[in-house]
Amino acid sequence: MRLADRTRHLTPFKVVDFIQAAVELQAQGRDIVRMAIGEPGFATAGPIVESAKQALAEGKTFYTPPCGIPELRQAIADYYQQRYGLTIDPQRIIVTTGSSAALGMICDLLLNPSDGLLMSDPGYPCNPNFVRRLDAEPQFVPVDPSGNYQLTAELVASHWQDNTVGVMVASPSNPTGEIISRDNLAALYREVSDRGGNLIVDEIYHGLTYGNEPVASILEITDGAFVVNSFSKYFGMTGWRLGWMVIPEGLTDTINVVAQNFYISSPSVAQYAALAAFEPETISILEQHRDEFKKRRDFLVPALRELGFGVSHVPEGAFYVYADVQAFTDDCEAFCWHLLYEHGVACTPGTDFGHHRANHHVRFAYTEPLDRLKLGVERIRQALSQVA
Repeated sequence: MRLADRTRHLTPFKVVDFIQAAVELQAQGRDIVRMAIGEPGFATAGPIVESAKQALAEGKTFYTPPCGIPELRQAIADYYQQRYGLTIDPQRIIVTTGSSAALGMICDLLLNPSDGLLMSDPGYPCNPNFVRRLDAEPQFVPVDPSGNYQLTAELVASHWQDNTVGVMVASPSNPTGEIISRDNLAALYREVSDRGGNLIVDEIYHGLTYGNEPVASILEITDGAFVVNSFSKYFGMTGWRLGWMVIPEGLTDTINVVAQNFYISSPSVAQYAALAAFEPETISILEQHRDEFKKRRDFLVPALRELGFGVSHVPEGAFYVYADVQAFTDDCEAFCWHLLYEHGVACTPGTDFGHHRANHHVRFAYTEPLDRLKLGVERIRQALSQVA
């Protein structure tokens, strides 16, 4: 069968392979500590579930407007006012089938074949494929702990190419959990806009930060960037497949055409359920979840360091630890498969997230309860003692 050439350049999402293998082992009766996939282990908050039940009871199961039901777009706008003090026109808010659809549509909007988009290495595995599917070029910029694994204005300036049309960043980031400070975010935007490019900021882990101050949104700095967010992470609605983006003025009609052709509308019941995501009762539950994630992070980072993993500093957001495994191996994939099959711990190889020193790293997700994380650490301890 003849396939499009671009399919040969798409890369696999390796964490899915590990999760599938973990599920198969569990079906055989094995106990697996799952520290691989970035999915909150909490069930969706009760008020959101009740809102979905009500929508089902009222027969709200039909197509919605492509950009989302007006009530939800307004609710998201109200959330920006409450959390960031920002006034966002609801017409600039586009509800999508998960943040993946938002990232893909923004790339569709901005990239022609042979255009380039700068992104960090390591970074979210699917981002390069959103670019490749348009016959455009993902342009990787190596980042490391000295810069909190984030792009800077200086790195953008030194890696910008003749065909570069924009930059994609994430704060907090996957796989490292690192943030971009307000000053660096502003400098990034100035550098990109001065070059006539577009800045895309993935903010899907907003709400899951553990310092005294909330992470800055690019929307506090400019209305000229593209923002992607999601109901999956902070709001705990992964399987509901719902996200949103905030776009610059004047692009709503174009995005509406893209959305209505690509997926008609986001899931109706998920949209009505999400109306309850911003209620005070729900936010109280989500903040309790955030506090629990912080406890897990504060256990896991020193525990991994004590075992000999390299963790340069404590990640400030998301629910990941990107750990250096050079003390144990120069093949992170073999290391992860060994942990899974021989010791019942699922984690993700660094090679899922890019090329720069990727084989020297693994990513641990602290999404399971604390007692399960402690069990995982003990199993890893046992695995390392056998190697030694």
